[in-house]
Amino acid sequence: MSLRLIAALLSGLLLQATAHAQALEQAVITHFAQPGLGADQLGVIVNDDDPDSVAIAAYYQDKRSIPAANLIHVRFKPGNSTLSREEFARIKRQVDRAAPKTVQAFALTWAQPYRVDCMSITSAFAFGFNAAYCANSCKPTRISPYFNSNVAQPYSAYAMRPTMSLAAASVAEAKKLIDRGLASDNSNPAGTAYLMSTSDKARNVRAAGFDALRTLMNPIIPTDIVKADALNGKHDVMFYFTGLTHVSALDSNTFLPGAIGDHLTSAGGVLFGGGQMSCLKWLEAGATGSYGAVIEPCNYPNKFPVPGVVMAHYLMGETLIEAYWKSVQMPGQGLFIGEPLARPFAGVATRAGDNGLSVSARVIAPGLYDVQAAPSMMGPYRTVARLPVGWGTRELKLGKVPPAYYRFERRAETVPTP
Repeated sequence: MSLRLIAALLSGLLLQATAHAQALEQAVITHFAQPGLGADQLGVIVNDDDPDSVAIAAYYQDKRSIPAANLIHVRFKPGNSTLSREEFARIKRQVDRAAPKTVQAFALTWAQPYRVDCMSITSAFAFGFNAAYCANSCKPTRISPYFNSNVAQPYSAYAMRPTMSLAAASVAEAKKLIDRGLASDNSNPAGTAYLMSTSDKARNVRAAGFDALRTLMNPIIPTDIVKADALNGKHDVMFYFTGLTHVSALDSNTFLPGAIGDHLTSAGGVLFGGGQMSCLKWLEAGATGSYGAVIEPCNYPNKFPVPGVVMAHYLMGETLIEAYWKSVQMPGQGLFIGEPLARPFAGVATRAGDNGLSVSARVIAPGLYDVQAAPSMMGPYRTVARLPVGWGTRELKLGKVPPAYYRFERRAETVPTP
């Protein structure tokens, strides 16, 4: 639909609205729909037998204003790396009974256990224990229906709740992680995405797509391909994707609030005592989210975050838990850790004047948007135009329109992200 046609349609349909809006000198934008889960949609699971879990849950509930009804209490012996599937089944039944139906995702308030039999604990809480998400030797597993979707409410759509662990080696470290997540909100950081092409051929499999990803993302966020085993002395790290058993020099870099970093390897999700670098090291270095396998995944790229997918969803304003979960096609063996509600790229800028209306963001979520108008801020609103938005759009512009109150609502039918 051309801007000229849209302007004509608006002018025709708003004659009645403008008759009631003479006090307005220009158009006003009252709302623009953006994706992203809210605190009222996150369930926080706390182990009452673990004092650290209790302390982390209390701090998180306070800082994120989590509703009291969303705090879900369980009991099990803390400190073990693995839960049996039988014990987990008991806990999961209790959680499912206690979780309000409005809860779309879970946060765990412990670092151990991080595994349930052959699944990561975050995937087990998301799907329930299911051996189809496991694999013996180098085989694929069941695919997540949430992968690269534009679904805003995963429990409502798929009866699954993506889960992330507020993992840390201590309560103090967990509080730092939570504070970084809060600091990231609406910050729209001027960071860089670093894509590392390493000397480890087996673990460097994601590098095959880096050239295309750089071309796609450079107009939105500076994206560098670095052919090295380590990044050194960078102070604008927003994304850091690599493939190695151990990543050196993490502490030499500065991770911006909300930053994501992960290394494709076999056992990054073994948080303590493993022979490879724990993905906890990313959080200790200042990242806000990471991911690692708890069971041998081999080097299937589909079992690890797809950098372009997590970047796309994060940049359009989704929370960390949404963007990260949507980036892994086969997440059954992988552990998601970080501050779930971190949302650095939320927020839009609106402008209304004699030249018309415009809305801009880091990336506007693709889809179909209903442009609605009303003679007063309270309504009644009615749809006056429908705009298709493709991936990579940073600004929407409408030509000169009559004075009225406008809002933009994203419809269910959406254009897939890259």
